[in-house]
Amino acid sequence: MATTDFGLGGLAQDRALLGRTSTAERVADILRTRIAEGFFPPGERLAEDGIGKALGVSRNTLREAFRLLTHERLLIHELNRGVFVRVLAVEDVTDIYRTRRLVECAVVQGLGDPPYPLEGLDAAVSEGERAAERSDWQGVSTANIHFHRALVGLAGSARTDELMRGVLAELRLAFHVVDDPRLLHRPYLVRNRDILEALRAGERASAQLLLADYLDDSRAQLVEAYAQRVADVPA
Repeated sequence: MATTDFGLGGLAQDRALLGRTSTAERVADILRTRIAEGFFPPGERLAEDGIGKALGVSRNTLREAFRLLTHERLLIHELNRGVFVRVLAVEDVTDIYRTRRLVECAVVQGLGDPPYPLEGLDAAVSEGERAAERSDWQGVSTANIHFHRALVGLAGSARTDELMRGVLAELRLAFHVVDDPRLLHRPYLVRNRDILEALRAGERASAQLLLADYLDDSRAQLVEAYAQRVADVPA
């Protein structure tokens, strides 16, 4: 069926949204990064006036960015109180790992014949090792996120990349609540390299088993530490 003039006219009226939406998405990218870095920790209220002034954007643009990040489960809007960085429930952390296991292991299982393009994984492993040498455990955490994003990137799927970007951003909300990043991240430096070397050797099945064990152990460790930390925080 041909598009009607009325339909095209309605679409033309949306032209003004393009610039605004693009700006809102860029603002959301900035805030997402700041949340991931812990600049805005879980539970913190985001002040519209201060953030809008700092970024030089309108209130409407900022609210659209907040809406996008609320949809990604990074923010939560509380009626008559404002917008806050979300505090995950323990069940959220468990579900994040369930999703990671489904997606990441499927990516490795679905790889074709070697050799694989491992430059991103290699760079992330080296980044983490250098950060550990400086005792920069937040840097190790960031490098670990880069490793898993590069791993998922081996699928060559923009949709999967987008899914995991949100999942891993949510995961960092839990990391920021647990106050011992060294405990959380140091054990996985060697395991990241083991997965990399298995893939470099073309041992896809071995890499998948290493990854599944890695994620199961990481989940158990983080859930225990997170549950204790949340229990220690006064209501």
